Amino acid sequence: MDDDTIRKHTHATARRATATRDQRRDDERFETAVGAVEVAIDAGKVNTDTGWRDVKVAVFCKRKAGEPASLENWDTRELPPPSIRTVVAAIEGSESFQARVRRESDRLNTTTASDVTVLADGAEWIWNIGEEVFSQATGVLDAFHAIEHVAGAVKAVWGPDTREAIERTAQGRTALLSQGKRGIEQWIGDQFRELPEGVSGDPLIGLAAYVAKHPTRLCYSKRLAEGRSIGSGLVEGSIKQLVNRRLKQTGARWKVAHVGPLVELAALIDTHDWNALWTAA
Repeated sequence: MDDDTIRKHTHATARRATATRDQRRDDERFETAVGAVEVAIDAGKVNTDTGWRDVKVAVFCKRKAGEPASLENWDTRELPPPSIRTVVAAIEGSESFQARVRRESDRLNTTTASDVTVLADGAEWIWNIGEEVFSQATGVLDAFHAIEHVAGAVKAVWGPDTREAIERTAQGRTALLSQGKRGIEQWIGDQFRELPEGVSGDPLIGLAAYVAKHPTRLCYSKRLAEGRSIGSGLVEGSIKQLVNRRLKQTGARWKVAHVGPLVELAALIDTHDWNALWTAA
């Protein structure tokens, strides 16, 4: 077949995959799969016929707890892979995407589940969805994003790549991961008392404001001890694999309506529903 025929069939199949979501049996498999529920939400950029747009992505999965992790190995540990996952994606406003996430959550019976974790970076629109859809869930601010903010504030005050900046960043990281909100706020206070003469403390004020938005989402030490996730790498990895690799090809421009279904179609690969989708065509 020529490229245009393949393209048309691919988009038709993607639309069908999205339209028949309620007819799959993955909701039954999800309910019986092992592990606790994790919902990771983020967005990637896609070049469309209306300019660069955000494609919002939510990954639902279940994951067994891994081995307890310490502050020495937290970033090199290997968590068990998800026992099952499903993805919803779309280029649309936050309210519409919230409704999409809610429909998927209801379909999978996770909206009121007893053990749900929402993992994300600091974007307000994500946490609004988390609070509206998963009111009983535990929220976890992605640890890597939080540490990036610590490092950014330190570099802005003490300079990039200096020995002092490296040491202070390490101290801030330890305070954050070991003691959460209390630890990082105390560390920020200590940095203020040691500001170099004539240097603005605004970067530290900005860090304090960032942390203050997530007072209950910094319980990293408890989750590390339980062998549970403290990062949103699952959705970030999905965006790299399902969005960036496929949709950000040189010169590519996409119709807005095609993007979400194509991401969801790619997410079906290596699942039970892939062969069933094509068999039913």
